[in-house]
Amino acid sequence: MRIGVISDTHIPERAQSIPTKVIKGLKECEVILHAGDLVELKVLDILRDITDQVVAVYGNMDYPAVKKRLPSKQIIELENLRIGLFHGWGSPHQLMDIVRDVFKSEKVDIIIFGHSHYPINEDIEGIRYFNPGSPTDKVFSPFNSYGILEIEKKKIKKAEIVKI
Repeated sequence: MRIGVISDTHIPERAQSIPTKVIKGLKECEVILHAGDLVELKVLDILRDITDQVVAVYGNMDYPAVKKRLPSKQIIELENLRIGLFHGWGSPHQLMDIVRDVFKSEKVDIIIFGHSHYPINEDIEGIRYFNPGSPTDKVFSPFNSYGILEIEKKKIKKAEIVKI
């Protein structure tokens, strides 16, 4: 299963829409996970035009309509892997500790998060921590990016940060 991972789109504040290169890459995915800071709900419509399997959480910069419609945290099961989806908050320097604490009582294989706009793709103590960065803002990163996960039979076959 191929999963597109996106976060911190900040539409319409940082861009009017998701970049064309990202849309093209996400079209190859069966599922899209958005880790918050959509800002407006129209981002969900854009993603659902690609696939009807879109899962999202709200972030700290999302408008009230987004926060009303989406949860702050979700756990999704795909290919027998438990995936924790969360945006994050606070200092980027403490973000890994924050997301680890949010899921400490949950048995998850992968934690997908955003907030820092800085991509992370690391295995720590048997859990994959995956932040796709931002496709529209480079405030804390030298490049824009999104992520691709390929999973199969309870294994991560590929975890890639895609530079735009």
